[in-house]
Amino acid sequence: MSQNTSQALSAEAQLEEIHDFKGKYPRQLWSLFFSEMWERFCFYGMRGVLTYFMITHLVLENGMHMGEKQANLQYGATQAFVYAFTFIGGLFADKILGFRKSLFWGGLLMIAGSLILAADPFPEHNFFLGISFTVIGTGFFKPNISTMVGMLYRGNDPRRDAGFSLFYSGINIGALLGGYACIAIGKGQLLGGVVPEQYRWNVAFGLAAVAMTISLINFLFTRKKLGPIGLSPFKTPALYTDVPQPASFETLKTKPGEVSRDVPRGKKWYEYATYIGSLAIVPVIMTMVAKPEYTDWFMYIVGPLTLVYLFYEMTKVSKPEAKKLGAALIFILFSILFWAFFEQSGGSLSIFAAHNLNDKLLGVIPADPNGVNNAANSLFVIIFAPLFGLVWLAMARKKIEPNTVVKFGLGFLFLGAAFFVFFSTRFFANAAGIASLDVFAIAYLVVTFGELCLSPIGLSIMTKLSPQKLQGVMMGMWFLASAYGQYVAGLLGAGLAEAGENDAPMQKLITYTEGYKQLGIYAIIAGVALIAISPLVRKLMGDVK
Repeated sequence: MSQNTSQALSAEAQLEEIHDFKGKYPRQLWSLFFSEMWERFCFYGMRGVLTYFMITHLVLENGMHMGEKQANLQYGATQAFVYAFTFIGGLFADKILGFRKSLFWGGLLMIAGSLILAADPFPEHNFFLGISFTVIGTGFFKPNISTMVGMLYRGNDPRRDAGFSLFYSGINIGALLGGYACIAIGKGQLLGGVVPEQYRWNVAFGLAAVAMTISLINFLFTRKKLGPIGLSPFKTPALYTDVPQPASFETLKTKPGEVSRDVPRGKKWYEYATYIGSLAIVPVIMTMVAKPEYTDWFMYIVGPLTLVYLFYEMTKVSKPEAKKLGAALIFILFSILFWAFFEQSGGSLSIFAAHNLNDKLLGVIPADPNGVNNAANSLFVIIFAPLFGLVWLAMARKKIEPNTVVKFGLGFLFLGAAFFVFFSTRFFANAAGIASLDVFAIAYLVVTFGELCLSPIGLSIMTKLSPQKLQGVMMGMWFLASAYGQYVAGLLGAGLAEAGENDAPMQKLITYTEGYKQLGIYAIIAGVALIAISPLVRKLMGDVK
């Protein structure tokens, strides 16, 4: 027996052992859960301070802080690049690095970005340099850990959605801790008596670097439990050439010894070129992130090119697989609309929280409005994500579970209802235009129900509908859709800010809440439309539930 065949059979046995787990969740899921949790602490810690920091502390070259309209555009541009790079990261993971190396390299870049910001975040140059490292690092990290979660399951394992829901709660534990802690430290609400005022933002960004370091240390131990999942195709070609493809990859199975796809050998230098190239492109990304007008051109170009690439790949797969990719594309397009509305949280809702909300929960509990804006959604996801997963399992056992398309539609309906609650804050405001933080938090509860219908299910459906060789690319496309959502969110937020940038709080309240009512109407229309076309999408999905 050849060495490659022996390695392949060993890899197959390890994969079978992982797939044959007992209970609701595979044990490897918990390890990936914690790595993702600490990475999300880093990411959401910086995301949560981005808009607020730009309008209050960032020192531009002209010596001024950034205006509210420009901050919304900047937020949208930065977040768009973050998610756009997940597509690139997924591509390099599929073709060169493997999911494990891609994840680790991305984490190192995120640590570097956080440390640059921790050293001195106030000058414009330093700020955008640190953000650029984070953009590229997140692109390498984010899509690949999600893909590895999908690989822990066979193709139509009904426990997969529950697994992704649990994984999603891990994301939000990190988002809760980082989202509240970083901005609270920066504003002096947390550790204000310990951290000197002039170093508060340095400590806030430094905390993000510490969290990312913990994530990578955890992953070093996690990789020992993953068997062949996520290994580099160059390092272990036998995994791709000799081992039967698992059902979770939705591809035609082969027998040991047969070649499913060719993997170049002796191409280690491809990996080094990827590392060097990702560092060399930092100045380019820094320029593009700092100038939102460059983002416009990037978004106009990358979307069409990505679609062309997907259509090209669809010509190389079987007809049933091509139909499934078509269904995945419909989900991706609708998700752009969802995130355009949802991501007002980091832009216009951040400014709304700073200007138009009181600082008391339930009338007595002191709470920073921006901290609540950053953390409320995450707290509700932590509470309700496991419950949603159990509900889907219970409904599946009774054969009454709504299909994935209907779940997407329900997500939009909840989101629309949430924006009507944001609109209603105007009815709970005093004469100075300061509204109730409680009503604002209730709106995020409804947002959470919508998110739990769409986002964890969306991660799961991308792995179900994608052929094995396109797993990373399609997960990257899912996050690329988020990039377009972030981009549109910035445009929508800028429109709201421009209308009320120099107004008194009461007028700001009227302007912003009127905008939120319009977003609520659009979200409900999208949800109804998606549910209406669900029979067509279900046909394209074939045997995927």
